[in-house]
Amino acid sequence: MSYLQLFLTFFYIGLFTIGGGVVAITLMQQAVVDKGIISADQFYNMIAISESTPGPLGTNMATYIGFSQHGVLGAIVATLAEALPSIIIILIIAHFLEKFHKNPLVKGALSFLRPVTTGLVLVPALQIFIYAVMNLPEDFAVLKQISEWKNLFNWMNLAVYELFTVLLFKFKLHPILIILMGAAFGMLFL
Repeated sequence: MSYLQLFLTFFYIGLFTIGGGVVAITLMQQAVVDKGIISADQFYNMIAISESTPGPLGTNMATYIGFSQHGVLGAIVATLAEALPSIIIILIIAHFLEKFHKNPLVKGALSFLRPVTTGLVLVPALQIFIYAVMNLPEDFAVLKQISEWKNLFNWMNLAVYELFTVLLFKFKLHPILIILMGAAFGMLFL
């Protein structure tokens, strides 16, 4: 992947990432994993690291992928390309804020974008869950071949997932503590 391809790929991702960085995961997966630039395993590891570091997920992912391709300069190119469309769009919207705010067409478009972005967030969340907790390949073809349920899940990961979900929602444990505990658990037991 050349610097120009890197820039254009992440400019495209930044341009169509409506709804935040999590939505960018789907576009990034199509742009870098499906085209064989990085493996799915590398991609999901990048998501875990990007989620664990400060800053927007999409920007962190762009930085990480750019670095993996071309070092520091690649990280800078990918990060700027991913952020540039948002900066341009926000400047345009800020300039015409009153017209956009009262326009019924814009209100209608935004009301339909909410469920679309919800679906775009749900897809990578489901993919990450499947990758982290279930013993399935990406193409799900093995589903027809699995005869025993005990082989369907990675039971240790599923138990950890459930434990941390309870700690987060029931006991209101701070997400940073959940991340640190998850990292510690992974280093100790996996």
